Amino acid sequence: MDKAPKPLLLFVDDSKVMRLAADKMLGGEFRVEVAENGLQAWTMICSNPSISVVFSDLAMPEMDGFALLKKIRTSEDEGIAGLPVIIVTGAENDEEARAEALRLGGTDFISKPFNSTDLLARARAHANYQNERKELAKQAMIDPLTRLGNRRYLEHRLRQELALAARQQYKLSVVQLEIYQFNQLFVQLGKKRTDIVLLKLAQSLRGVIRKEDSLARSSVAQFTVLLPSAGPAGAKRFVERALKVSEKLAFQFRGKVQRLPLTVIIQTPAAHAGLTPRQVQLTLDEQLKQARTLGPGAVLSDDADTTLSVDDAAPILTIEQALALLRAGKSRPVISALPDLKRQLAPLLQLMKRVASGQETV
Repeated sequence: MDKAPKPLLLFVDDSKVMRLAADKMLGGEFRVEVAENGLQAWTMICSNPSISVVFSDLAMPEMDGFALLKKIRTSEDEGIAGLPVIIVTGAENDEEARAEALRLGGTDFISKPFNSTDLLARARAHANYQNERKELAKQAMIDPLTRLGNRRYLEHRLRQELALAARQQYKLSVVQLEIYQFNQLFVQLGKKRTDIVLLKLAQSLRGVIRKEDSLARSSVAQFTVLLPSAGPAGAKRFVERALKVSEKLAFQFRGKVQRLPLTVIIQTPAAHAGLTPRQVQLTLDEQLKQARTLGPGAVLSDDADTTLSVDDAAPILTIEQALALLRAGKSRPVISALPDLKRQLAPLLQLMKRVASGQETV
């Protein structure tokens, strides 16, 4: 059985002697990475989310420990901003340096020359704390039903992907799939069966995403997928795969088989440094309002070359079901389904109109 990997620490000091000493003292219990200055350390922190604790000297060339600490604490990435940073201080101006480091958010302090007992004690305490913190944060980002990421996870990943897309200038597409008139589905099936449908949809979507994609249950009846480097054409191909697997998620209601009705929106925002997850979400919300008016099977994209299609998905409520609900005194579900019911009644209404005008005889 494989053992869990050792926690990863980063030790930052411009002194080769100090770096070697730290590696020797900590290497038995931890994986140790070293950096010669704050600038090198910052690059390593941004590229390696496995780092659990940072030990940093203060006086260094290119970027000193104060500047590194400030960049860590002001990072938009919550994981980086919450890193424990242990400040390694020298004898000169010790109290003054500690006060400034504390003001900037230093977690703990250790003075030079340090010994292995002190260094290991701080490394153990803060690595354990960071592991617990990461686990709690991970749990807070998981949807309890589907075990996918939740809305908080989506916002976190979207912020990261937008920043990466802006830096590397590639397309990031966002796809949202919503179960059409979910409230009516809930009324028909009840909570237990509806949860089964949601679980099966989550599993189906998980099976068609790429390794680099991010999938979240962003609301009760909604799933969102982030598709880095996909672009509108790639997003459309993903939607085609997603709709194909979702067609298999048929369910029975009163002896009749019905397909799971979905509404889909695709957004490929222009990548720039100032774009925020909230701005993307507001645009998605506006798109979704439009898509809902088109009925089940609608695929709405912000790209003019992506075809909009509405399929002939089975209605969420048939006329018979609507009449049964009305007889039972449950008008609210019928009111929500009126656009779909009107679509079903359209041929009958047209016939009645022709009969009334004398174009058809009884």
